Amino acid sequence: MPDMLVRLYDLPEVTPLVRRLADRGIVIRRAMAHEKLPVVAWVRCAFGDGWAGECEVAFSRLPVSCLIATDQGAVIGFACHESTSRGFFGPTGVAEDRRGSGIGKALFLSCLHAMAAGGYAYAIIGGAGPTAFYTRTVGAMPIPGSDPGIYRDPLRAPEPHGTAPPAPAG
Repeated sequence: MPDMLVRLYDLPEVTPLVRRLADRGIVIRRAMAHEKLPVVAWVRCAFGDGWAGECEVAFSRLPVSCLIATDQGAVIGFACHESTSRGFFGPTGVAEDRRGSGIGKALFLSCLHAMAAGGYAYAIIGGAGPTAFYTRTVGAMPIPGSDPGIYRDPLRAPEPHGTAPPAPAG
């Protein structure tokens, strides 16, 4: 999956979408430091350790660079920026049963607007999965030669306890 480039000085408005979701009881907002453990646990459960690790980094920033979608106090989506690398958007995800309702788009645009307010003119979507969505929503463009980009050479999960590789000789 290629990285994609986004012009942050030419973003669509996000406020009407956030208001429509609020009318349905869904809140899009920046997560707060005291919410780190439940948000990261939700991300780990829904999307795995890799994204949970990136989400943890977003909580180390001030202001926190993780936005969440909630419904009646429950996390139903998240989006981070400035976690993998400076100027990067992602990771992001929405609960499977809530996809297609505009939550992901609201989180995505809210993150990009936060990045623009932080002084960035461009953002990079690292290892962009739904490239058609990103192109359609904000005119994102694939960056030539960026696949696999910074996500090359991923670490493997450690072996279960008791099955460590043999110690080096010497």
